[in-house]
Amino acid sequence: MLQKISSRQHQILEHLLESRNGLSVDELAKALDISRTGVQQHFVVLERDGYIKKSMLNKTAGRPVTIYVLTDKGNNYFPKQYAWFSELILSDLQQEIGPERFKAYMQKLGSKLADKLRGKFEGKNLTERIDELAIVMTDLGFQVKVDVEPETENPNMQAYNCIYHDLAQKHHEICEFDLVLMSSLLDKDVEQLSCMAKGDCKCSFRIK
Repeated sequence: MLQKISSRQHQILEHLLESRNGLSVDELAKALDISRTGVQQHFVVLERDGYIKKSMLNKTAGRPVTIYVLTDKGNNYFPKQYAWFSELILSDLQQEIGPERFKAYMQKLGSKLADKLRGKFEGKNLTERIDELAIVMTDLGFQVKVDVEPETENPNMQAYNCIYHDLAQKHHEICEFDLVLMSSLLDKDVEQLSCMAKGDCKCSFRIK
């Protein structure tokens, strides 16, 4: 679940981003022109939600001072633009190796990720595998739902967002990554019924 960041907490994270060595309560109170109590209250929330953590700064004289630094989650709070760079790499790769080998490359990537995750699926029946796959897809950033077709009893997995939508619109071969990942982990054939990159309202997969 995403935690809501207030405007003041956003300012605190910005200051910590600019000061990678960390800042104390007093330093932030002065920078933001608010009370130490106010800063501490925001720190409690930000630390609880995993955006910041405590660190110690040893002063040459006097007691060590508690400072706060950004965690990886705190760094990732700020937007990053990877799409243009990914598009540059994928376009160049496709031109270098050609469409068919590019498609095979996407399939190989899906298979490699499946190999890393396979341990979570060993010894489980199909229903348990589907539940585990839904967790994997959610962790990757997909909003997924599993349904069963009444007339065939074939499970369907539906994704209501595409984590690489802009890239997939230009390179439909990326969908092969999902198909191979899903079929490998379920040990079942998976058919794609609809695709957002091709204009559909969701991505839908039938597990045969």
